[in-house]
Amino acid sequence: MTCVISSPSTDSGKTTLSLLLSCWAFSKGIKIQTFKVGPDYLDQQQLSSIGQPICRNLDIFLSGEEWVQESFFKHSLKYEFSLIEGAMGLFDGLGSTTYSSTANISKLLNAPIIFIVNARGQVASLLATIRGFRDFDSELSIAGIIFNNVSSDRHKKLIKEVFKNEDIEILGFLPSDSKITLNKANLGLISPMDNGKEIDVEYFANFAERNLNVFSLIKFLKSPQKKMFNSLNFKDFKIDKIKPIAIADDKIFHFQYPETKEFLSELGIPLISWSIYDDEEIPNEASSLIIPGGFPEKYADHISNSKKSLNSLRKFRKNGFIYAECGGMMILGDFIKDENGNNHKMSGILPFRSKKSKLSVGYRYIEGLKNTPIIKQNQLIRGHEFHYWELENNLSELDSGKAEHQKNLYYPWKIKSWKTEYKNEGFFDEKLHASWIHLHLPSSPQVAKNFIDATQITFSKNS
Repeated sequence: MTCVISSPSTDSGKTTLSLLLSCWAFSKGIKIQTFKVGPDYLDQQQLSSIGQPICRNLDIFLSGEEWVQESFFKHSLKYEFSLIEGAMGLFDGLGSTTYSSTANISKLLNAPIIFIVNARGQVASLLATIRGFRDFDSELSIAGIIFNNVSSDRHKKLIKEVFKNEDIEILGFLPSDSKITLNKANLGLISPMDNGKEIDVEYFANFAERNLNVFSLIKFLKSPQKKMFNSLNFKDFKIDKIKPIAIADDKIFHFQYPETKEFLSELGIPLISWSIYDDEEIPNEASSLIIPGGFPEKYADHISNSKKSLNSLRKFRKNGFIYAECGGMMILGDFIKDENGNNHKMSGILPFRSKKSKLSVGYRYIEGLKNTPIIKQNQLIRGHEFHYWELENNLSELDSGKAEHQKNLYYPWKIKSWKTEYKNEGFFDEKLHASWIHLHLPSSPQVAKNFIDATQITFSKNS
């Protein structure tokens, strides 16, 4: 049965282990369907970059249990082997709970856990760690363990001695090696689309063969054999009129779930890529535009000098519909203010400048304030937020709910995280939705319907 790769905490080596197994399989001509627990884009991109099938996110909070089960079985059944990379520590979920945690996913899918533990500076303490996690929840199965950052043969021998009476299979010892160390930045791993370190597949594969018991591990990578899902059939939606949608898609903007494009394509909607990095104009045939999250702050000067793209965006604003998430929203403002205090001019469509701030990260509960292109008044949906930026503006009138700023511009919703108060957030009018929040559109049919309606495509559910 497909295993879940988990650990006591973040930075223990989950992604490295997942990549080692994927590269080893690739070197043997074996396809592995990978999955990533949580809303993460960067680990998902790494796992999708080495010639294996596109990695899929499994997130109970964003998508619900039924979607997670259906997506897992739909995609894992396409290949003989699959694996799930966990997030954070095994039990870390929403707030202080285990909801939407790696443990939650493991139990939902009845998948055993392969535990990777950072062994640096530890021997006997490792046993206490493993026993604690194993005994915390008797419904979970920790089927095997891999030790990371093992410094020497003597270190390995001592760990084996400590675990000699434990009923748990040791599946490998990974020494420290700079060649398998993944580069990181503020938001986590550096994306392979953002000049990240290219994975040396051959080296990773050989490293795996030398340091992992791959032939014991392979039994934990077997995909489930039974078809246990209701097909995610996007063709249940009927579209009477089809208009193309442009999507910003380049080394700047790439924080998007693969299911979004698949969802739109299966509905028969033509998708057109638009690159701000290459200073392209928005294609004339596009009726709507999606600007996903990304790293506009890293390319602020480059964007500021992409005159054709910015002029095209201003022109498109007059007639087309714009949907922008997080970094995509930042280029709709007046300026991006970099860490040196320099202002880089953006499109000026929305009344703010972006400046560096403290980290805003986590799941968000969302309640609609008005009927908008994405959410209806009082509708409850879910999303997530992940950035180091804030908007510098004067929206006191907008906060009061009385102002009509730039052609009836309002807050679309209020948001809150675990055990916090609601606050107003985002911008909308009849032709625009922009927000810090990332959504998973395909797993939320009502939000998807609102979105499709906003792109001026008649949308109705088959009876």
